[in-house]
Amino acid sequence: MTNSENMHLQQILRRNNYTLTCAESCTGGLIASKITEISGSSDIFKGSIVTYSNNIKEQELGVNKQTMIDNGVVSIEVVNEMLDGVLKKFQATYAIAVSGVAGPNGGTEDKPVGTVVIGVKNIFGHSDIRKFHFIGGRKEVQIQSMNSALDMLLDKLQNL
Repeated sequence: MTNSENMHLQQILRRNNYTLTCAESCTGGLIASKITEISGSSDIFKGSIVTYSNNIKEQELGVNKQTMIDNGVVSIEVVNEMLDGVLKKFQATYAIAVSGVAGPNGGTEDKPVGTVVIGVKNIFGHSDIRKFHFIGGRKEVQIQSMNSALDMLLDKLQNL
């Protein structure tokens, strides 16, 4: 996401008095870092949490342990629960959540390296959760995940 796209996203949030929060796993805070590159983002960005471990997803976001066991951590179901948890925790209008396999380790036949689930949800009932298959090394997967998450949010906001 370019700086001008980032500024445009933040202007839309600001104009509508909306706020944003993030729950990040494989991106390790990259999305929050990108948002806060823009001076003045504190009026639209509530904060974020990096829930890299399963225990923290459960403890801090209320992700059900059984959901992780039944579906795997990189799943639409887990990301949906991450979204619900972070919206509640930070009392924001919009949330982004990301869980994936950035690599180079951790991939399986069902979920190879580059498999990332990204979700955007708001308090008005809109939810968009998608599974992606990115190509590249760890950093490339993280950057593609960040850009896709922010693009999903911007697409939603532009259709208001």
